[in-house]
Order: sequence, then C-alpha cells, then structure tokens
Amino acid sequence: MRRRALRLTISGAILALTTSVVAPTLAQDQKPNVVFILADNVGYGDLGSYGGGELRGAPTPRLDQLASEGMRFTQFLVEPACTPSRTALMTGQYSIRNGLSLIAIEGSPYTLPARAFTMGELFKGVGYATAIFGKWHLGSAPQSLPTAHGFDEFYGIPPDISWDASTYPQTIALTHSIDAPYDELLKTGPQIVEAKDGGPLRTVKPFTEEVRANIDHELVEKSVEFMRRQKTAGKPFLLYLPFSMGHAPNLPSPQFKGKSRIGNYGDKMMEGDFHVGQIMDTLKELGVENDTIIVFASDNGPYGEAVREFGNAGTPDMGNSGPFRGELGEATEGSIRTAAIIRWPGHVKPNTTSYAMFSIMDFLPTFAHIVGGQMPTDRQIDGVDQIDVLLGNSATGHRESLLSFIGGELVATRWKQWRIYFTDIHPSGNGPQRQPGIFSTSASLAGYPKVYNIEMDPHEDLVVGGLFGWVSGPALKTVEEYLASVKKYPNPPAPNITQFRSAD
Repeated sequence: MRRRALRLTISGAILALTTSVVAPTLAQDQKPNVVFILADNVGYGDLGSYGGGELRGAPTPRLDQLASEGMRFTQFLVEPACTPSRTALMTGQYSIRNGLSLIAIEGSPYTLPARAFTMGELFKGVGYATAIFGKWHLGSAPQSLPTAHGFDEFYGIPPDISWDASTYPQTIALTHSIDAPYDELLKTGPQIVEAKDGGPLRTVKPFTEEVRANIDHELVEKSVEFMRRQKTAGKPFLLYLPFSMGHAPNLPSPQFKGKSRIGNYGDKMMEGDFHVGQIMDTLKELGVENDTIIVFASDNGPYGEAVREFGNAGTPDMGNSGPFRGELGEATEGSIRTAAIIRWPGHVKPNTTSYAMFSIMDFLPTFAHIVGGQMPTDRQIDGVDQIDVLLGNSATGHRESLLSFIGGELVATRWKQWRIYFTDIHPSGNGPQRQPGIFSTSASLAGYPKVYNIEMDPHEDLVVGGLFGWVSGPALKTVEEYLASVKKYPNPPAPNITQFRSAD
C-alpha cells in the first residue's frame, strides 16, 4: 500500500508539473522575435502559393517566397468576420466569450472587456517590446485599446471601425445627410490615431481616401523603425501588423495603381506582397532573420458580391475563395478557411504544407509554449497548442473541430472533414438586391442540421446527412462540450444591433 501511495504521489507531482499555467519554452538561448502580419479579407485562392497570384492577374512573388521558406497551412480556419477573428487571435478564445461575435460598429456598446487576456499581454509578460500598427477593430473604449492590453505602442485607424471609414466624409457629402462643409466633415470624421502604453488615443490626421491609399506604406515604415529600435536595444519584439491588404475599398497607392490585370483589388494584392517583402528584407538586414518567427495570415475569406460596387472600370473589388463556397460574413467554408504561412528558420521545415486543422485561436497557446508565457486559468481557452504541427512532429495536429458563431447564434460546426449547419446560410433577395455575406439570410431550419463533406464536395453543393447520418453524433458532441464550458464560464451578452432594451 505504501509503494502504491508513493507511486500515486509521484504521478500526481508529475501531472501537476505538466499542467502548470506556465507553458514550457523550447530549448533556446534567446526568445525568438515574432512578426505577425494579418491581411484583411484575402481569400484562399488569392495568393500564388494557393493557386492564385499570376493566375489571378496579380503575382505575389514575396509571399510565394515566404511559403517556400516555411510552412503553408491548407486548413487554416477563422471566424466569419473581422472583429470576431481578431478577437479570437488576440485572446485564444471564441469571440462570443468576449461578446464580440459580430463586426464592431461605431456607436454600438460592444467592445473588448477589460479582463480580456491578449497576445500583447502574453508577450509583454515575458519581456518583449510590443507594437501594433494598423487595424485593431476591437473597440475604442479606454479599457479596450491595444495599449490597455499589453501593447507598448499603437498607430493606425480608429480602433472601433475599419478601412472603409475613409469613405465616410465623401458619402456623407454625397447624400447631404449631415449639413456641414466637406472640410468640417474631414475634421469631425474618422481620424488616424496613436497611443502609448496605458495612455489615451491621440489624433494625428484625418483618415481620408488619400491617406487610405497610402496607409500601408506608413504602417510598414513604422514597423521597420520599431524593429530597428528593438534590435539596437537588444530586446525581443512582437510586431503585430494588421494592414489593409484585401479590404474594400482597395485603393492602391500611386506606386501600384494599374500594376495588376484585375483592377484595384489586384493592385492592392501586389502592393501588400511588396510590403511583406520589405519586412522580410528588414529582418535579413538586421541579422535577425533566423531568430524571428514570421506569420502571414488572413482574418477572413474574401469580400465578394457584397462590395462589387467598390469596383473600378468594371472590375469588382472582390477576392477569391478558391474551391470553397461563400464570402466574408457567412459561416460557409469559403468564409472561414483562408491562407496562413509561417516561417521559423531551424524549426519549421522549409517548403512544407500542413493539412492539420489549425484555428486562428491556436496561435496564442502555441506562442505561449514557444516563449514560456503564462496563459490564464480562470477562463475557457479554446485555442490549442499546435507546436507539434510546426515542428513536423504531427501531421494531424491537436484539433479536430471548430464552432462558428454569428452574434448570439451557434450557426455551424466543423468536425474533421464534415461541415454541419444549424441554420441556413444563403444569400437573400434577387438581381441587384441579392445580398450575400454579412447581409445573407440565417433562417432556422426545420429541426435537422445540413451536413456536407468538405473533402468530397469542397463547394458544399451536396447535402449528405441522409447518407452519413452518424456524423451528427460526434458533431453534436462538440456542441455539448461547448455548452458545458459555458455553464462553468458564462459568456457576456452576445452582440446584437437589431434588438434593444433600456438599462435595468
């Protein structure tokens, strides 16, 4: 009995060590720098390494180079829209757990909670210099700013709206909705802002369409300057660069206007590719290329029909979702499956692909493992540590399911190669009034889910629930596990911008 008790004690001690809140860091003399470049609504079929590029009339040689020097994910999964995906990236949680499962809209009360734990806080907690240059889109309340969540510095567009805000003064003037001179509209409209750690936002200049066209040049210049400063200081850094590549209106800078064969969207793709190359070249110039993890990913599938009016000279401002169905705002495969590439010399094998199911939420716990960061234990973390995928030790990874939410509704789940819908996602209306994406219909079904086999039928044209009825069992188990976690860690109120009630 004593020996058995001793064995149990030793086993318990080992278990306690392996489940510590501090993730074990990889054996290395120096923590790697991390550069995370987040594109905006770039589709699965847009980059050359994913079958686009030259075939789409917009070559992407530097991103193709990055793919050849690292690992390309072919089953990278996100949330249906930009704010939800960015929340998931920053927190390692489904966006609904922070009340941000819809796109943040100026004037709505939904904003990143003060208690949220973010990637900025993870890296800052282990001694990194941290910066974000670009689009935050998680709310502008003081407790929601990136500089309130671990980032030392922020420069970019207003933190509660997106790139199309640059058109607001023009469309207000067009409709005469606000009686004010255009110059006044520029002063009172969206502004480029900046902030330092713990400080308030400071207005820099109006966010005009001209600024929009050149904003990525600015963001990359600031990124390069930040990396140079940290190299001089001898401090590891996290650079988060959520730039505008892919988001309508894709207004190219003069340097890239007309460069592609497909109009503004292609021009901006080529411009974004150039900027990624600038970051890569700077890392090499600084001598930290081999000591830096660089990630390029897209937050969503592409804008499609919903923004065709943003086109120029008859070319719609639309991305390409490859072989998959749908666009930004839907819960279809083409909306939540997009491109992601990671390069980490000496650790990630060059010129490889991974078909492992990898969620945007998985980056946070994976980075925690790499740098020895501490993940919170007082909440549900939905991301999983995927270091085995990066190091080539696992072909399948540690994820086999993913839920999709729109607002307060659980609309779909992925389990292995199966896609199951609990609501009907399809465009509404006809002709010029056809509304896909974020304006599509989400009507309740008659009590049974729709089932598709994504490998057999990537475009989701054939409902196969009658042929594979057993699929609903394991799929519904993923829902049960989620519901059990909500009982333990209740969600805040889900966002809803169509139903209102007065405060109690």
